[in-house]
Amino acid sequence: MIFIVFGGLMYLLDLFLPVGEFDFFGRFWLLGFLVGLAVLIGCISLYQFFKARTTIDPLKPSGSSHLVTNGIYKFSRNPMYLALLMLLLALGLWLGNVFNTLLAAAFVSYMNKYQIIPEEEALVKLFGKEYEHYCVQVRRWF
Repeated sequence: MIFIVFGGLMYLLDLFLPVGEFDFFGRFWLLGFLVGLAVLIGCISLYQFFKARTTIDPLKPSGSSHLVTNGIYKFSRNPMYLALLMLLLALGLWLGNVFNTLLAAAFVSYMNKYQIIPEEEALVKLFGKEYEHYCVQVRRWF
């Protein structure tokens, strides 16, 4: 839902802000690359959760039955959110307004404060030192 809100804000910003428009050679190739990579990362991360038979519900991290630390989770603790960020960046490229990068940064800030930190607190309670060690080894986003 938050992803949709930020995407909508990016669209509105592009619609009503008369400055900041840009274009460059290869913009749509980069857009396609970001979308493809986001879909790949999102699918792999979801597959790993389904394979581990643990919840993908971000509102109920306490329902996690298994700590997934292998595969794509060796590189990012939040590849699903990373995939959403990449889609927002691709939307920003499609819209062609440089100020949309500020909204993408706001998405990261919002997700860190209101989604990821509470999730991490719940996972520390659930998995203890194992999760704390994982947090030291693997970056939050990329």
